[in-house]
Amino acid sequence: MDLQLTGRTALVTGGTRGIGRAIVEAFLAEGADVAFCARSADAVGATEKELSDIGPQVAGTPLDMADGDAISAWVAATAGRFGGIDMIVSNVSALAIPDTDENWEASLGVDLMGTVRLVKAATPYLEESDAASIVAISSVSGREVDFASGPYGTAKSAIIAYIQGLAYHLAAKGIRANTVSPGNTYFPGGVWETIEQDNPDLFDMALGLNPTGRMGRPEEMAAGVVFLSSPVSSFTTGTNLVIDGALTRGIQL
Repeated sequence: MDLQLTGRTALVTGGTRGIGRAIVEAFLAEGADVAFCARSADAVGATEKELSDIGPQVAGTPLDMADGDAISAWVAATAGRFGGIDMIVSNVSALAIPDTDENWEASLGVDLMGTVRLVKAATPYLEESDAASIVAISSVSGREVDFASGPYGTAKSAIIAYIQGLAYHLAAKGIRANTVSPGNTYFPGGVWETIEQDNPDLFDMALGLNPTGRMGRPEEMAAGVVFLSSPVSSFTTGTNLVIDGALTRGIQL
């Protein structure tokens, strides 16, 4: 299926590892130019170098998603470099799970406000696109109560609510807005590899909850994100796409 992304421009936050990197790679494979960011300058540089031969343009920028001014500057610079913006993907998290004041501040400041600031900065450019899309990465922890239902889960729930509101308010401007809620996703250097090493009981419990007998892979999450972002999905807005291998049990009405 041709997703009609050739020549379009996507912004992806948290694009150097895991789901974010898989999203960047998937956009590039579909012919889109991609600007991505992450906090580590070394990781950004290495990722840009590794992906530069795929074909479309790819540009990485070191960025702290808690810095609203830096987000605005990055978005404006990207629009200038690529001649506009068609799609944004907010994929960033402080991964602040334990119930502490610091983690509440980090989750709300990075996960939620990072998404809000990215959307606000990008909206003027999205309004100029004929296929504008916003996708924010939430989590199954934003849909049901689990071990991460404190700061992390609450912020992820808020992201779903925020994006569904945007879908309604931006529809007349031709901008679609959706969320993707991944289930447990395993990749080298990721949170579940760390849990597997440091807390094997929790890892085994989480693995046992999934009827597929495994965790998801970053590319499986990226496929849903890129499809939702594409013009092929032109009438899909205000939805929360759960990609979790039947991990969650609730009926989504």
